[in-house]
Amino acid sequence: MLIVGLTGGIACGKSTVSKELRERHHLTVIDADIIAREVVNPDRPAYNKIISNFSEIVPDLINEDRSLNRAVLGQAVFGNKERLGILNSIVHPAVKNEIARQIMMAYIRLKSMVIVDVPLLYESKLHLICGLVITVSCDEDVQVERLLSRNPELTKEDALKRISSQMSNQERNYRSDIVIDNNKSLAILRTSIDSLVEEIRPNPLCTLLELFPPFGLISALFTFMIRRITDRYKGTTPKHAKKREKEKL
Repeated sequence: MLIVGLTGGIACGKSTVSKELRERHHLTVIDADIIAREVVNPDRPAYNKIISNFSEIVPDLINEDRSLNRAVLGQAVFGNKERLGILNSIVHPAVKNEIARQIMMAYIRLKSMVIVDVPLLYESKLHLICGLVITVSCDEDVQVERLLSRNPELTKEDALKRISSQMSNQERNYRSDIVIDNNKSLAILRTSIDSLVEEIRPNPLCTLLELFPPFGLISALFTFMIRRITDRYKGTTPKHAKKREKEKL
């Protein structure tokens, strides 16, 4: 089974691509954003840990329906590295475990390909399990325009701060296997997606072989090794690659 990592910066169009892959091409999509909301539902282990760690320092943490007050929790942790670190140490492992479970379920259901939609794919190291990584990208001015249109309460300065707080498009594009240019219309984006799906669809023979656990395990280990080697020797930006070439000389 081919695991495809899908990522992209804020307002670059990753969610649109994910929706197209799920609804128009009927591919299995594992959405990390949805999982992140589900793992903190009432009485889930991550929910209980958050209550235990933050109920005394965050007023009105729980809504009337027992769900977490995300706005209040966000205000309490963002800008406070210690609190944010505690929250991430609770939520991130729960999200990764659920992603792993859904990948295994897709394998059991004999899926030939699964899309793992993760905004922070590289930051969370989840790219290491992906046989292919796709990034949705656009120019910064387009990114700002879309972000302001989506969130009119933001100023241009706010938008730029949110963009700069993430990994740069340059680094993300450089590290990915395929980059989808989303600077133009939805119609053009759909054409790109259609071509992409045909290009990456796994060979039926390879899919059949990987249904046998020994082959599947070998394939997964090979993917992990290749990603680790690539990270080490390719670097994260063209600048790093050039530096390594100079060191060799």
